[in-house]
Amino acid sequence: MRLLISGVLPAVVGLALVGGGGSLGLGAPTSPRLAPARTEMAAPAPGAAGGSAAPARADTLLAAPLMAGGGGGQGYGGYGRFGGLQPVVSYEKAEFSWSRLQYDAAVGSQGGYGYGYGFRGRSRGLWSQDYPKADRTFLEALKRLTRVNARSYEQVVNLNTNDVYNYPFLYAVQVQSWTFTPAQAAKLRDYLLKGGFLVVDDFHGTEDWDSFMQGMRMVFPNRPVVDLPDNDEIFHVLYNLDDKFQVPGEQYVNTGRTYEKDGYVPKWRAIRDDNGRIMVAIWHNMHLGDAWEWADSPQYPEKFVGMAMRLGVNYVLYSMTH
Repeated sequence: MRLLISGVLPAVVGLALVGGGGSLGLGAPTSPRLAPARTEMAAPAPGAAGGSAAPARADTLLAAPLMAGGGGGQGYGGYGRFGGLQPVVSYEKAEFSWSRLQYDAAVGSQGGYGYGYGFRGRSRGLWSQDYPKADRTFLEALKRLTRVNARSYEQVVNLNTNDVYNYPFLYAVQVQSWTFTPAQAAKLRDYLLKGGFLVVDDFHGTEDWDSFMQGMRMVFPNRPVVDLPDNDEIFHVLYNLDDKFQVPGEQYVNTGRTYEKDGYVPKWRAIRDDNGRIMVAIWHNMHLGDAWEWADSPQYPEKFVGMAMRLGVNYVLYSMTH
């Protein structure tokens, strides 16, 4: 089984890697160019390619509504109170596709304090926290901030089929609750070693970390987890992100706290392959998915949205070029 990444590198390696400090104080590119608005609402055949990437200012994005195309005046709502969004099956050709990992939950696992609804409370699992609004909001931002030809919708994948090999970028949340069968762990290990890229988000504190590592050690029993220094290339692929800060969940609006549980200090960590490529990117003590989900909320601070968008863009472009 071979990971399908055809057509991605020629489009993205030609990217103008702008980085030298913008007016936002977060290393934003100074280019005023904005990717043209996109109107397609379908989603792609796996592995399809085309398009190119170019930077646009993050403040241009944040000054405009992200929820265009939500339908019925409701915007991109989640399930329940956001009303409207349903999983989408379609075949829009694109060079980048976003996939979300649907994993099996360990017995007795519980979520954090976040307020994203996704499928929570519908017996669908913590894997769906903030789904699908966070995913689609970020994809809209990616298309506005770059010229990456990104699929408009997320793809939910699990490790019981081979579909994961069609999606080189994989996002997982609430990973303190995950567990794997031996076959699932072997497939995820194979996927990552063949070039796949996994980002984990929305787990907090010491207990969550220990539970996350129980699952991760099923996949990589011996590979070390390392802290990423500020000068790591993933923080400078497009935006220079030397001055990173903790991105909290929506609970910040009601509590004023940027942390959950005992996760006081944000951690940007990784597991690398034998060539030094990041295979597993770890956002611990943060909740970027909530920042994406609540990007259109007047109550949720813009500075957190801006940081979450820039981090996400950098990680996507790193995954496409490594």
